[in-house]
Amino acid sequence: MVCYWRKALSRASFAAFLMLAGCSSQSGGNAESPAPAASAAPQPGEDHGHRQSIHGGIIVPIGSDSYHAEAVFEKGGVLRLFILGKDESTVLEVEAQPLSAYAKTEGNTEAVSFVLRPAPQPGDKDGMTSQLLGHLPNELVGKRLEVTIPTVRIGGERFRVGFASTPPKEDMPVSNLSAEPEEKLFLTPGGIYTQADIKTNNNQTASRKFRGFQPSHDLKPKIGDRICPVTLTKANPDCAWVVGGKKYEFCCPPCVEEFVQLAKEKPGEIKEPSEYVKK
Repeated sequence: MVCYWRKALSRASFAAFLMLAGCSSQSGGNAESPAPAASAAPQPGEDHGHRQSIHGGIIVPIGSDSYHAEAVFEKGGVLRLFILGKDESTVLEVEAQPLSAYAKTEGNTEAVSFVLRPAPQPGDKDGMTSQLLGHLPNELVGKRLEVTIPTVRIGGERFRVGFASTPPKEDMPVSNLSAEPEEKLFLTPGGIYTQADIKTNNNQTASRKFRGFQPSHDLKPKIGDRICPVTLTKANPDCAWVVGGKKYEFCCPPCVEEFVQLAKEKPGEIKEPSEYVKK
């Protein structure tokens, strides 16, 4: 099998600063004049003390680091918000609630309102959601923005969320599939790829998890290095996927697609993770 790339697709990639401050259950944001998010944005690659995000966004602490949030901007003005646990790798279900949000261009004093609505993922309980989805106002799509969400309820408490983003840019694709076939591949079980695997992989596709991922194909792995099951080049621990209850590491997201497809169609060809090590 060969790892390959199709033509570059336009996707959201952003360097952002997010500031989340906890507040008491009696307090909330001012819907008329929401407090602006901090305007300073870090440079790409700046260390914030948090691990790589699971959806390709930016992870920041909420309150006293008991929770985390991840905001993901996508092409066409789509904005996704995920609430994560203390370990930053677990997506939490929160009360299904529409969130009033306010966006304005950097330096502007007038904000435009929009709504983030519950978008439950497979496995979410009734009345709960692990994802909130919204669309930026048309006049703000593709611009550098400051976004404020005055109130989000988590575990009976209220928190304020603010973040700034850069507009989308051209980037390397992370999927060889269109949206519908990719969701069918990753979000339906088959072969040794189980429903438990789907849940462990946070009910998401590879393109969403690895958005912004920059592969580096090392063609000469050293003895003892983990290697990609598809290309046999050096694997990247940040590009991992659970299949058959076991974690495998790959060189790039398209290899994850090929491997999951193989696990569903020809499960007998899948080896133990320990077999994918340079001898």
